[in-house]
Amino acid sequence: MKSEIWDKIAALLIAAFGLVAALAWNGAIRAIFERVFGSADNIVAMIVYAVVVTIIAVLVTIWIARATKKAKGES
Repeated sequence: MKSEIWDKIAALLIAAFGLVAALAWNGAIRAIFERVFGSADNIVAMIVYAVVVTIIAVLVTIWIARATKKAKGES
């Protein structure tokens, strides 16, 4: 029981740090798009931003899944 509690606490802490990192990247990418497209209120810029972030998220997720499989020795 005690080990399970520590595992859950560790998972929550990792998720929290992941959220902080995601917010930091969100700010950085948003600043780049504002510089390229001008105002963040531009609907085209917001759509392009959302599409680019989604593509990056999908690619990173695939990369992490493959790396995890490789580390576990699966093919």
